[in-house]
Amino acid sequence: MEGKREDYEKLEKLREQYEKHQMTEHQKEAFRRSIMKAKRENRQKRQKTWQKTFAAAAAAIALFILLPNLSPEIAYAMSNLPLVGGIVKVVTFRDYQYETDRHNADITVPELTLSETEGENGASGGGSAAGDAAGTEQAASSEKEERLQKTTDEINEEIRQITDEIIAEFEAAAADEEGYQDVMVKSEILATADDYFTLKLICYQASGSGAEWDYFYTIDLNTGERLALADLFADGADYITPVSENIKEQMKAQMAADEMVAYWVDNEDVPEWNFERITDETSFYLNQDGNLVICFNEGDVAPMYMGCVEFVIPDEVIGDIRK
Repeated sequence: MEGKREDYEKLEKLREQYEKHQMTEHQKEAFRRSIMKAKRENRQKRQKTWQKTFAAAAAAIALFILLPNLSPEIAYAMSNLPLVGGIVKVVTFRDYQYETDRHNADITVPELTLSETEGENGASGGGSAAGDAAGTEQAASSEKEERLQKTTDEINEEIRQITDEIIAEFEAAAADEEGYQDVMVKSEILATADDYFTLKLICYQASGSGAEWDYFYTIDLNTGERLALADLFADGADYITPVSENIKEQMKAQMAADEMVAYWVDNEDVPEWNFERITDETSFYLNQDGNLVICFNEGDVAPMYMGCVEFVIPDEVIGDIRK
């Protein structure tokens, strides 16, 4: 009990130090704006001439006026940049930029698209048996493609709803000339393998204090369906317990190795903060090596200064119950 109390006191001291060394609100806002400006400048250097021209023209009329933001049709037409090859590709559906002295937004909305499949309709008929087999295989492929199209459409709609809400909240707050806010939405392809595809949607919002939260989308390319956590394991297998216990072990090991690392685990003084178990709804993804990665947003299992945290689950922990 004494050791736990010391751990708790250490955490409180770390929090006090963290808060003590915080900048003033004015300094924080200036710092955040500098970061956003640097990101925008780096991004603009990588863009094509038309994007630079658009940014310059928009800046001339941007004082407390919404910058014209690219329509979905124009953004789609101009984004000739598939970010990944294979069955699933990512293009830019919408590019929303807004900048004033108080309000800044850098929002790139991704869209999943499917590669054009090479038609195999002209199968050479070598007999009725061969023709039947080819027809069956073609029908199965067509069904999978339909499921994959349905899955990508659903993910795209979910992403649009998320980003539309963020933009609407931003624009409502931008009407207040007294406040400050920075908003950023980006995406990252975490894995593109033969069997699966993983996309991460990164959302950041700052108004007084900043927060990041992420969404993960993993598609089974063999079935064409979006993977749920339970889909990775054998039917009826208890994966919640071993995964949860391994996460606790990783938390403790990280805290033992670095005093600046803090998680809410096995704390008797504030048990309501403690991480106990994951659920079927806990965020996850499969990385490029096929490992299961469990993800938590800021404040879920650790103090906010820890940010979004992830835990790679070793194969030996769940290998015997993985499909």
